[in-house]
Amino acid sequence: MRVEADTDAVAAHVAERLHQALEQAAVLGLATGRTMEPVYAALLQRLKALPPQQLALLLGRWRSFNLDEYVGLAKDHPQSFASFMQRQLAGPLQLPGGCLQIPDGCAADPEAEARRYSAAVIAAGGIDLQLLGLGSNGHVGFNEPPCSASESCRCLGLSPATREQNAAAFEGDPAAVPERAITLGTSEILAARRVLLVVTGTAKAQILRRALQEPPCPEVPASWLQRHPQLEVVVDQAAAAALKFS
Repeated sequence: MRVEADTDAVAAHVAERLHQALEQAAVLGLATGRTMEPVYAALLQRLKALPPQQLALLLGRWRSFNLDEYVGLAKDHPQSFASFMQRQLAGPLQLPGGCLQIPDGCAADPEAEARRYSAAVIAAGGIDLQLLGLGSNGHVGFNEPPCSASESCRCLGLSPATREQNAAAFEGDPAAVPERAITLGTSEILAARRVLLVVTGTAKAQILRRALQEPPCPEVPASWLQRHPQLEVVVDQAAAAALKFS
């Protein structure tokens, strides 16, 4: 557990971890959402400061898989996670096509797309470092509660709480948030060699406490992370406010 003073300090530390992983040619598992915006901004700043030759080498071996995507949104839809990643990283870094993988939200058969995506992760040798945020109801990726520790990549319905949480990207209208998504499951997340959970803000303090300091249970999917042998948790002081430290 690493508690930083504020969001900027969290972002700087996580960006350093991602940079180190890229230098090791690690396969990254990436996430989206407001928590990740300052993280990716800090990562961009670090990478853009590299000598051009070193940066080119790093980007040339970039391999990453995003956790999830909304069903029904095309890659160029401004609220798709593909567009988010294009704005945050792929565009500014001019990443080579295909090195940043995201489920196809417009696949004719979302369940088949989920199986294909899971197989692609396995074919890449699995994920070396999985980056995670924390949903207000305890979800990671789009693994909504209740959720066992063995769920695989799948298409599932999004809870009202998650659609409410994500409404800001859809002009504040929860009804405009897609009803379904494709997500890597808890089994793929827990199979990652290392997991980096990033949580900021007072609003996440109580669910973070439940995820880390209560027994793992299906009602808080993030709580299964307690079983991961290489879990690193990075939070700001606001998010850590409800934690009990010995």
